[in-house]
Amino acid sequence: MGADYAQGRNFDHGAGRHRDVSQLSPYLRRRLVLEREAVARALDAHGPEAAEKFVQEVLWRGYFKGWLEHRPNVWARYRDGLAQDLAALDDAPDLSARVAEAEVGRSGIACFDAWARELRETGYLHNHARMWFASIWIFTLRLPWRIGADFFYRHLLDGDPASNTLSWRWVAGLHTRGKFYAAEAGNIARYSGGRFAPDPAQLAEVSEGLEAEEPEGLPPVAPLRAPRAPQPGLPTALLITEEDCRVEDFDLSAFDLRGTAILSASHLRSPREVAPHVARFERDALADAAERLRSANVPRLKAADPSALVDWAQSLGVQQIVTPYIPTGPLGDWRERAEAALGGRDIASCELTREWDRVIWPHATAGFFKVKKKLPEILAALGLA
Repeated sequence: MGADYAQGRNFDHGAGRHRDVSQLSPYLRRRLVLEREAVARALDAHGPEAAEKFVQEVLWRGYFKGWLEHRPNVWARYRDGLAQDLAALDDAPDLSARVAEAEVGRSGIACFDAWARELRETGYLHNHARMWFASIWIFTLRLPWRIGADFFYRHLLDGDPASNTLSWRWVAGLHTRGKFYAAEAGNIARYSGGRFAPDPAQLAEVSEGLEAEEPEGLPPVAPLRAPRAPQPGLPTALLITEEDCRVEDFDLSAFDLRGTAILSASHLRSPREVAPHVARFERDALADAAERLRSANVPRLKAADPSALVDWAQSLGVQQIVTPYIPTGPLGDWRERAEAALGGRDIASCELTREWDRVIWPHATAGFFKVKKKLPEILAALGLA
């Protein structure tokens, strides 16, 4: 988390040898480990100067989440555009074949193919490899960027709708207008430790991003969603999702808690099949969360037709369901349908928020530099300075 991370984090040594990065992201994504904990540990061990780069990288996840909360229409564009891209494959057999070859690691570009196989087999890719891969997918192979983002989202153990969607948009030149990421042979050779030495002629020379795909630009910044707060004393059910598996951190003593359920939702990531290791990680994370609460008879619900949630809540005789905040993304889309269904039975859908999000998200309205500049102020507000 200190100098070794700062100096070595850009080097991708390959599967099983990622020594200078934490690989905490699958746990941070589900808040099995909290961002605040990771930052506090880094600062305690290394001090603010040596830990600065690690702290900034943890902050990126909060920034991306907050940015998408301010612009939920960007998620809707991705979701609807992906559906259109996938439908178009049915009428484009050549494109469909090229997508399939890229996803199984048969593009003919050795580094790209190795990363595709590593992702499918392990559920993880080094961050630098993710950038190279996305750039080659978009600019060299000229494949639809949303299908590439979907490939990542279906296989990454740390797959997060904000980080994944916005990272692909950043590489494509859509997140920050005029800025895109071009994979370069020399950069790949250097930061892969010489494992790969692609022929420069294999990689496209990139002079512009995909800004023409969105001539209208970004939607305006919207106010952050204000979730409904739970009311003390009411008969209450607790719902745990992979968005936050540390429910014991919240003070639940004020609620008349009648029951707890866990909700599986990894299948919502894509219209296509989600990798088994992703569903397995979610299953185990949710089971671990329920065990730490020492709750008996915890049913496992599936985020499908909200009627199952309504039936469960009614069987308990509750007036509100409480869950940690569900941000913009596929589970957020499902939450909207569930809120309507619960409201039809006079059951309130309420959410609990974390200080980390409340402090960071208001700053996440433009580029990351704005948040980075506020880092001392953010850490002070979190009691970490």
